[in-house]
Amino acid sequence: MAENDFWWEPPLAGTEEAHLLGALDRLRVTFRWKADDLDSAGLNARIGASALTLGGLLKHLARVEDVTFNWKLRGRAPGPDWDESLLDDTVKNGAVEWEFASAAEDSPEFLYDLWDGAVARSRERLAAILEEGGLDQPAHLEWPGQGHLSVRRVVFDLVEEYGRHTGHADLLREAVDGRVGEDPPAGWRPVSGSGA
Repeated sequence: MAENDFWWEPPLAGTEEAHLLGALDRLRVTFRWKADDLDSAGLNARIGASALTLGGLLKHLARVEDVTFNWKLRGRAPGPDWDESLLDDTVKNGAVEWEFASAAEDSPEFLYDLWDGAVARSRERLAAILEEGGLDQPAHLEWPGQGHLSVRRVVFDLVEEYGRHTGHADLLREAVDGRVGEDPPAGWRPVSGSGA
């Protein structure tokens, strides 16, 4: 078995930064594997009364990536794919978040490329931020009355976000075609979209 067969694995022993980024990337890859290679019907499949779909999760996590590494860390607009009114995670008028509902209108190619592009930008942005001052530097995001979050805290929050939604993706994908498993198989690479 070659070392690059499990390219998503965090280091066995490394720095705190390497482990944190490795854990985030492992969750990203596992999520992408769960969502990969589906048509519109598969991306729009639901379970029970839940409004969640794999397509909605792809779009939601793409927005979260761009908001996290632009707005939360540096106070910048999230980018051309997003309206600035979508910076917060509020639910308006009792409806599901916009990206969950609107994903049903998007093609699989668009959704995969949106997520892949957001993750690629996030990796570049985070590398630049860490080079500027590491995990301890303050992020733009401020907890009212308590101060700014650190870069470390914001990245940990993203790990939590991916953990939650990767669990959702586990259930959704199993319902679509029976794909199960904790990790992608050895040597896995994305089939659809531009790749992670």
